[in-house]
Amino acid sequence: MKRLTRALAVMATVALAAGVAPAQAAPPVGSPPGVATPWTSLMHGDAASTDSTQLRGPGTTGHLAASSVPGGVCAATFVGTDGYPVSLCTSYLAGDPPQVATPVVTLFHPDSAKVLATLPLTKGGLLGGVYGYLDEKNRVVVADGSGAVLHVGHHRTPNGWKLSVDRRVDISKRIGSDQVTGLAPDFDGRVWFVTTKGVVGTIAPNGRVAANRLPVGERLGNGLTIRRDGASVLTTHALYEMRAGDYGVPRTVWRRAYDRGPARKPGQLTWGSGTTPTYFGSGGDSWVAIVDNAHVPRLHVLNADTGAPVCSMRAFTRSPQGTENSPMAWGDSIVIPSTYGYQYPPMAVTGPSRPAGAPFTGAMTRIDVVDGKCMRVWENYRDRMATLPRLSRADGLIHGLAYGPYRLGPQQLGSVNYVGVDFRTGARKVTRKVGDAPVDEPMQLTGMIGPGGVLWQGTVTRMLKIAP
Repeated sequence: MKRLTRALAVMATVALAAGVAPAQAAPPVGSPPGVATPWTSLMHGDAASTDSTQLRGPGTTGHLAASSVPGGVCAATFVGTDGYPVSLCTSYLAGDPPQVATPVVTLFHPDSAKVLATLPLTKGGLLGGVYGYLDEKNRVVVADGSGAVLHVGHHRTPNGWKLSVDRRVDISKRIGSDQVTGLAPDFDGRVWFVTTKGVVGTIAPNGRVAANRLPVGERLGNGLTIRRDGASVLTTHALYEMRAGDYGVPRTVWRRAYDRGPARKPGQLTWGSGTTPTYFGSGGDSWVAIVDNAHVPRLHVLNADTGAPVCSMRAFTRSPQGTENSPMAWGDSIVIPSTYGYQYPPMAVTGPSRPAGAPFTGAMTRIDVVDGKCMRVWENYRDRMATLPRLSRADGLIHGLAYGPYRLGPQQLGSVNYVGVDFRTGARKVTRKVGDAPVDEPMQLTGMIGPGGVLWQGTVTRMLKIAP
């Protein structure tokens, strides 16, 4: 999820569907030094944005164990070394004086899901206060509307828990009135940031800020993805591989334009690709994948070092389809959920869509790279995923919230279910009701699998704790 909204253990080899050779598991490539934990500190699971985890999910016994009403929509949740979940939420009303749609850092109790403390931030763009991460001191790193990158810590006091800004780095001279849309730490201790209007910058450990600007007219509506050798940045027109040069100034290693289609599709937020780039491959991060916004969208797998094409194929066999969600990855495999027709709130989208609307029927597909070719392993149209799902490498399931089967009528009516889908076959393995739409509309928000198989998942009204 965008606007509302590797790691450590040896990964098992996973068999493909019948008739296809086994996939190769990627070796561990480590995680940046500036994060609290390897799998629960970044919005997309790890620095490579694989939306995967080495932790087990709730599984076949998963159920709603606890919930709370935080007073807003929590688009990203992290769990630090102390076990306390902390979220980046957009409140309905917060601040002094109170304002609507204010970003709020929110701390939850790990057992009861009760809200323990909140800290409203300066209001900025819608993406400000959505993308962030948890640093090595369990502090949320997030940008606010004042043009600053904040490190927000949670502290136990005699009067209970308190959230405070422990560090503040002013980047306003580099971005002006622009707004930060993505933040991520790299392997050299820097913090990378990107803005809506195309500024790409870094913050050195000593606080020095450096920045560069992409071509005018290219906008960013997604996060950025990090590997040891650089960063992947996707605009509404092209995919960039970038590295920090002298004094940390980002420079372009290569640029590849993609087909952005005739207009924004229903179920996407901007006119362009809706995917955060994903590094993957049996080498760990040798490839980078995106899905374009062509009339018939395609998956593109590129060599991360050179930008040379590895393979490309139609993302879904049926039309119309498209995606606003980041692909999941494991070894040489990519799993793509479709969001075509999903009804985002009007304030979240940019520009008219073509067509103006469409039913959200749902789809999800797995594509493997085998001998330099893209091969479809499975595809299903049974799973109307209403969140950005998380792939567990420990239990082999894709975890998320989904609507019931599509029927004519509004999408946001009926049951909201916790589901687990088999990565190997695409078959549904678990379905458990945890809420009802529209009260628990999932809004394509990102969940987080934490210790103990717990899935922390925000909805339009609640924070859900789904546990074995």
